[in-house]
Order: sequence, then C-alpha cells, then structure tokens
Amino acid sequence: MVKNRVGLYPGTFDPITVGHYDIIRRASKLVDTLVIGVAIAKMTEEFPGTNFEVKPFNNLLMHFAEQVGAAIIIRGLRAVSDFEYEFQMVGMNRRLNAEIETVFLMASDQHQFIASSLVKEIALLNGDITKFVSATTAEKITER
Repeated sequence: MVKNRVGLYPGTFDPITVGHYDIIRRASKLVDTLVIGVAIAKMTEEFPGTNFEVKPFNNLLMHFAEQVGAAIIIRGLRAVSDFEYEFQMVGMNRRLNAEIETVFLMASDQHQFIASSLVKEIALLNGDITKFVSATTAEKITER
C-alpha cells in the first residue's frame, strides 16, 4: 500500500505574496498532498498545481498538523533572522510531536526581500505592489 505523504505549509499569508506562491510551487513537488494552513488571511485564489488544498486553522500548529495527517511541515526562509525564530519553533514542535519533521525551503533569490508586512506598508502609502502579489491580491488590498 502506497502512503499519501501530506505536507503542511502554515502561515498568515496576510497578504499572500509571489514569494509564498514560489514556496507552494516548490513544496508541492516534495509531497503527494500539500495543505496550506491559513491562520489569519482568507485565501480564495487559485494556486498553481493540483496537489494542494487550503484549510483555515486557529489551534496549535502541531494539533492542526496531526488533524490533516501531515508528516512534514514546510517553512520558507528569507534571511538569517527567519532561521533564528524557526529554529526555536522546531525545537518546541518536536517536543509536541517528534514524528512530524520540519523542512526549510530557502526563498528564491528574486523573492528574498518580499515580506507581507512590507507589502501592506507600501500599499498603505499608495505604492505599487503588483510586483509582489497577484493581480487579484493587489486589487483586494487596494480596496481595503
């Protein structure tokens, strides 16, 4: 019997950026099913690929991972500062469930500087965010 390897890519995705899409595309190659766990933002956009699903969650990440049957948690890293925070999270998560591994994907060089918080700030000051988010996301942010 072939086991379906489920990966979980959690985040707030507020807003979802082209960097997030890149991690989703790359992570979906590593697992049979990729669950995109959305903690804050409501995502309704289409993602490239077919082996993923978007699910909201508001509980402990490891409990959610267990609920969706994830064997792997995918995390994207942009900089050393991301690693320091993620390193601590991995240690805590392993104490909660040592059976679930965490895999880090480095952001592609063209996306390393993109952060949701910066995108929101640029939009707030009426800057052009179309290089950093999808057209649909840019429209939604501009409407806010």
